Amino acid sequence: MNVPGGGPELISTNTEHSGTNSKPVASLSLDLDNQWSYMKTHGDHGWEKFPSYFDVLIPYVLDLLDELGLTITFFIVGQDAALDKNRDSLKALTERGHEVGNHSFHHEPWLHSHSSDRIEKEILETENQIKDVTGQKPLGFRGPGFSWSKDLITTLSAHGYLYDASTLPMYLGPLARMYYFWTSKLSEEEKSQRKNLYGNFKEGLMPVKPYLWDLPHGNNLLEIPVTTLPFVKIPFHLSYLLYISRYSKAVMKLYLRTAITLCKISGVSPSFLLHPLDFIGGDQVPDLAFFPGMDLDREHKLDVFKTVIASLDRHFRLSPMSVHARVLLQKKRLKRRHL
Repeated sequence: MNVPGGGPELISTNTEHSGTNSKPVASLSLDLDNQWSYMKTHGDHGWEKFPSYFDVLIPYVLDLLDELGLTITFFIVGQDAALDKNRDSLKALTERGHEVGNHSFHHEPWLHSHSSDRIEKEILETENQIKDVTGQKPLGFRGPGFSWSKDLITTLSAHGYLYDASTLPMYLGPLARMYYFWTSKLSEEEKSQRKNLYGNFKEGLMPVKPYLWDLPHGNNLLEIPVTTLPFVKIPFHLSYLLYISRYSKAVMKLYLRTAITLCKISGVSPSFLLHPLDFIGGDQVPDLAFFPGMDLDREHKLDVFKTVIASLDRHFRLSPMSVHARVLLQKKRLKRRHL
C-alpha cells in the first residue's frame, strides 16, 4: 500500500513492478456521488436543494484510508465543487494526498445522449470547479451511471485527459435498470430519459482489460474499464460484495477469491470501484433507504471493506488511477479499439 498522505506524484511509475514490490499495479477509485445525485436519478423531490452527506462521509473515509495506508482517486461532481458548503470537505481530499477526477457537472446518467457542445461544457465546467476548490486538475473522467459516447471520448482526448474510466463491461445492466425503475418514483417521461441507464446487453461485449480508443488524426485515449469478472462479466465492486455479504460473508469471501483468481489468470489488474453508500449506514441517510445495501449498518460495511482491501493488497499494489494509467501506457501491447 502507499504511504499515508503520499500523493500520486510520490508513487513510482517507472515499471509495473516498482522496486522490490513485484505485485502488479491495480487502482482504487470512489465515485463521490452525493445524496442529491442519488435522489435526482431516483426521481425524489427535494434534490434541487442539494442535500449532502459530505460532512459525515468524507472525514470518515479519509481517516479510514489513512489507517490502511491507501491513496485513491475521488471522482467529483462539478455541482458539488461549485457549492461553498462543500469546499472544505473537497479541499481535504487533496490536502490528505489523494487524487481527484472529473465526474461531470450535473451527474446525469444520460450524459451520452447530450450534444458534443453540452458534453464539452460539462467536462470543462467541472474541471474548472475542481481545480479551483482542490488545487488539482483532474486527469481522468468517469461518466455518471457509466455513460459514455463517441463525443465524450473525443472531447476528453481533445482536452488532454490521461484516461477515461466510464465503461462497465457486464451483461446485467438492463436488469439493474429494471430494478431501479421498479423502486423509483420516476414518471414515464423520466424513465424514457433514463432508458439507457447502466447500458445494454452489448456492454457485456466490451473488454475488461484496459485498451486504447483509436481516434481520428492519429489520436488515442486510454480506457480503464471498471473491472468485472473476466470471462463471465458479472460485477466485481464493493457494492456488489456488500450485497452478497448480507446473505453470507463466507460466500462473499469465496466470490472475492474467485474474482481475484480470474483477474490474475486473464492478466487483468483491477480497477476497483467504491461508492459513498459503501461506507454509510441506512440509519445515517434514511432518504436513501431504497438503495441496495442501505439495510446494512456501517460496522458491517467497514468489516467487509477491510476484508476486501486486505485480499486485494495481497495480490496487487493499490494505487490511484493516474498511476495505474501511466503504468498501462508504458506497455507496448495495449490493444486498440476503433471508436
